[in-house]
Amino acid sequence: MLLRALLLLPLLRPVPGVWCFSELFFIKEPQDVTVTRKDPVVLDCQAHGEVPIKITWLKNGAKVSENKRIQVLSNGSLYISEVEGRRGEQSDEGFYQCLAMNKYGAILSQKAHLTLSTISAFEVQPVSTEVHEGGVARFACKISSNPPAVITWEFNRTSLPITMDRITALPTGILQIYDVGQRDAGSYRCVATTVAHRRKSMEASLTVISAKESKSFHIPNIIAGPQNITTSLHQTVILECMATGNPKPIISWSRLDHKSIDVFNTRVLGTGNLMISDVKLQHAGIYVCRATTPGTRNFTVALATLTVLAPPSFVEWPESLTRPRAGTARFVCQAEGIPSPKMSWLKNGRKIHSNGRIKMYNSKLVINQIIPEDDAIYQCMAENSQGSILSRARLTVVMSEDRPSAPYNVHAETMSSSAILLAWERPLYNSDKVIAYSVHYMKAEGLNNEEYQVVIGNDTTHYIIDDLEPASNYTFYIVAYMPMGASQMSDHVIQNTLEDVPLRPPEISLTSRSPTDILISWLPIPAKYRRGQVVLYRLSFRLSTENSIQVLELPGTIHEYLLEGLKPDSVYLVRITAATRVGLGESSVWTSHRTPKATSVRAPKSPELHLEPLNCTTISVKWQQDTDDTAAIQGYKLYYKEEGQQENGPILLDTRDLLYTLSGLDPRRKYHVRLLAYNNMEDGYQADQTVSTPGCVSVRDRMVPPPPPPHHLYAKANTSSSIFLHWRRPAFTTAQIINYTIRCNPVGLQNASLVLYLQTSETHMLVQGLEPNTKYEFAVRLHVDQLSSPWSPVVYHSTLPEAPAGPPVGVKVTLIEDDTALVSWKPPDGPETVVTRYTILYASRKAWIAGEWQVLHREGAITMALLENLVAGNVYIVKISASNEVGEGPFSNSVELAVLPKETSESNQRPKRLDSADAKVYSGYYHLDQKSMTGIAVGVGIALTCILICVLILIYRSKARKSSASKIAQNGTQQLPRANASLASGNEVGKNLEGAIENEESLMPMIMPNSFIDAKGGTDLIINSYGPIIKNNSKKKWVFFQDSKKIKVEQPPKKFTQAACFYQPGTTVLISDEDSPSSPGQTANFSRPFGVAPDTEHSANSEGSHETGDSGRFSHESNDEIHLSSVISTTPPTSNSFTGSESGGDPMMRKCEDPAVPSVAEQTSSSVLQLPPAMLSFDKNDFPI
Repeated sequence: MLLRALLLLPLLRPVPGVWCFSELFFIKEPQDVTVTRKDPVVLDCQAHGEVPIKITWLKNGAKVSENKRIQVLSNGSLYISEVEGRRGEQSDEGFYQCLAMNKYGAILSQKAHLTLSTISAFEVQPVSTEVHEGGVARFACKISSNPPAVITWEFNRTSLPITMDRITALPTGILQIYDVGQRDAGSYRCVATTVAHRRKSMEASLTVISAKESKSFHIPNIIAGPQNITTSLHQTVILECMATGNPKPIISWSRLDHKSIDVFNTRVLGTGNLMISDVKLQHAGIYVCRATTPGTRNFTVALATLTVLAPPSFVEWPESLTRPRAGTARFVCQAEGIPSPKMSWLKNGRKIHSNGRIKMYNSKLVINQIIPEDDAIYQCMAENSQGSILSRARLTVVMSEDRPSAPYNVHAETMSSSAILLAWERPLYNSDKVIAYSVHYMKAEGLNNEEYQVVIGNDTTHYIIDDLEPASNYTFYIVAYMPMGASQMSDHVIQNTLEDVPLRPPEISLTSRSPTDILISWLPIPAKYRRGQVVLYRLSFRLSTENSIQVLELPGTIHEYLLEGLKPDSVYLVRITAATRVGLGESSVWTSHRTPKATSVRAPKSPELHLEPLNCTTISVKWQQDTDDTAAIQGYKLYYKEEGQQENGPILLDTRDLLYTLSGLDPRRKYHVRLLAYNNMEDGYQADQTVSTPGCVSVRDRMVPPPPPPHHLYAKANTSSSIFLHWRRPAFTTAQIINYTIRCNPVGLQNASLVLYLQTSETHMLVQGLEPNTKYEFAVRLHVDQLSSPWSPVVYHSTLPEAPAGPPVGVKVTLIEDDTALVSWKPPDGPETVVTRYTILYASRKAWIAGEWQVLHREGAITMALLENLVAGNVYIVKISASNEVGEGPFSNSVELAVLPKETSESNQRPKRLDSADAKVYSGYYHLDQKSMTGIAVGVGIALTCILICVLILIYRSKARKSSASKIAQNGTQQLPRANASLASGNEVGKNLEGAIENEESLMPMIMPNSFIDAKGGTDLIINSYGPIIKNNSKKKWVFFQDSKKIKVEQPPKKFTQAACFYQPGTTVLISDEDSPSSPGQTANFSRPFGVAPDTEHSANSEGSHETGDSGRFSHESNDEIHLSSVISTTPPTSNSFTGSESGGDPMMRKCEDPAVPSVAEQTSSSVLQLPPAMLSFDKNDFPI
């Protein structure tokens, strides 16, 4: 506070004179340029400011010498008459800058890159290929050139048009040909052209194979997906996507982050290639190409990352400052860009190195104890791969007229290994006005040394500085302070501290070359811990089973020693102590090592081990196997432990691994690491080494609060082997983040080698190389200004499963009804296979030839499905695939199912006795659990109970009708004297029909009240004096009762009398049958009550389903399942002929041969009509009157 108050005093007084200067800046700066050899070039540079202004040119940081070929023009531009390339002794390629200087200082321009026009050989050339007619062909060319070459294509050495309907030539060197035909067969080559070069590739031939007669269904397949691209701002990029499939897939694009794609800068080239012009930062992201089968949800995706690089741009500029002598100046400069720009500071065009009074903290430049020489122009330079920018500011140093002279006769005297006495004389001028002194000191060796300052009162002229390091040189100077300001610096003096004993021992490494020796090696102690010159090493060793210690003293100049004559297969303990001239330091802890067995002739030799601390929590482990080792090696085992703790490991490593990083360690701790190679015989010789992690400023080391951890850690699975992480930096701005450490390991980790520690300076990262369908845990910590934050809260996320690699197995298809089949299967092989959906394709052979399939989908837990409405007489082909959220697997081999014609279906439906072999085969068709069997048993029991009740009711009603018919016959005999006692046969009725219809009256029994009635509105049965009115057309028919025998009767139209009735939808008929159920010895033939069998599967989504009748999930309204092609009707056609169940007809539907002509039977004489029980069915269709 005293020093700060003293520095403010001069600013409160009026300053004589005005400090002003004419600002120096550039009007024109050099720009990047590409030229051809021997061409001239001009690099512009024009500066404005107070004249005179001197322009100097730099190439790669060195001054450019002028000659006849290279001259600086009067306006400051650099002119090169003939540019020399790499073939000459001197190349003009490089980075150029101009330096403008006047009396106030100097400024440096941005860098300009001068390059020569070049072109390389083709890196990728077109390759000959064979393509089926109607397929797609692709050729590729790649070449490196500066500037980028323009690539065109030739077909049979004739230039191809840039745009065609079927052919797309991408600027990236890709040629795509769709719908390939015989006209496309020939040779192709690409031509690369620049301003100075032209090259042609090798020719590749395209052979077109004639197409097959039919094309089967193929799921979409992306044969050329987008590639990861890194580009600069305002460039044009193309993301390729080329897919095949039948039918032809539709290609669409989206972003993985669900952001909309910029429609103003993007367009589609050809069939599905995405071109983005004038690329901006918002275009960066992960793009998804999706190939979809039209009208379905079958699709395949491919992803690529677009990275947009941006040159540096300033977000905060340094401002010019005016400061007094001995004051402090702070310049702040911040820039952004992709990648993050590197910041540096310049003083009058020269780079500043942090040392003593001047400190650089990336975005800040701090100048302490300002002196007149600090008056200059300072520039902040931000630089990355995309370019460099500079911003300037002026520091003006104010000098007071009444300032004191500097203290003089400064001298230093060494007091100990950590203390130096500093003494001085008072200033010669205005010494009586001195109110305080400041002592400044820093290390004399090296760069970036920190300067320390101590303020003392004016009552003394000596001071002891006692916090110095032993055996080190220091620089000292003194500054006197008065009310009017600070004096100049005193002369600098340099003094060294005394030596001390080493602060810590060396870190040793132990290896064995034979069963009887141990090679002990160690690294020199770092200078800060050595505290002087090491003059000797004391080596101690003993057997672990003995107490006697053997001691060896070795010169301080050696760093390894071989212990020989040891016992094989024995554990030895070794330690080492270093000594300076002052004495011995602390000894290392005992390190154990087991010598190899005497019989280990095939054991691998010990690897050459190197340990290197990367930071305060990380150690890099490197090794190299002996090239003379003839023993086979299967891998390496790595062990490590903190001193005094239990050992961790083994970490199993592959033979190709020669590097491993130990992370998550504690700072300032000693770790013991051992490594050995092994094979199938035994473990090899081990290498042991000890290393210490350096100290980093953390909470454990000093009472400074740690930075908060990153927050909002977010994880999202990208593929089956990668997860994308994103987090936010903590809300503090006083420190600059150095980097982040990401910790990744599977949940429930047991092996330490599976923990990944990754480093990045960004706030996002794509973690790759993970196991599919595995749950991982992630945490992030940051490192800033030598401080490490705690780990962030753990986030758990699982990788996506892999797409099924194989098809479902054990596919079986069984015909369970005339038009229904059951298909069953087992999941694909592999314990890690995850299936969320099955796709069932089936079609008749005719439809299969036409490429028309019907599609069913089932959830991943279901392994069976019903195929309904199959057409008799066809052979069906069935195949199944498994899929999950990642993709779809291959289809199984096709399985065929023959649906027999109707003539043979009846015989096939008769129950037959299966032998044990057949039963064993059929038992594999169904995979029913206990719950399914219980449900089936309950359903069958209910059905049998209903059938039994219906049979009893029918028998009762049949007896009632027989009684009623007998009474009618008796009454009819009394009223009709000409009637016979019995009903005439069918032939007799036909002969006497015409006469009888005019002379006789037909008696019609009323319909019984308990007859089956259509509850939805009646049967629409209308009967006039001639009989029922009949509807000619008929659809589906539900028949309740059928006779076991049918009588066919010829009858003239219109005029008739009907004796018995047979009712079916759309056709109301009264039939006389001499073998009716009322006849003695006959029983009613009972058919299925309600006609239509219930669905074997049920779904709440069944409304709106059609065609397949499969649980209602396949419909036009459903987004899940859609036909791949035209819908094939599977409804069996109806027949107008009456077919009994014995002849193979449908037992559910019995019809008349001619429903338009009813059968009538009449007795010409006085007879009574005997009527069989009414046989009724119903339909929703109305009958026209």
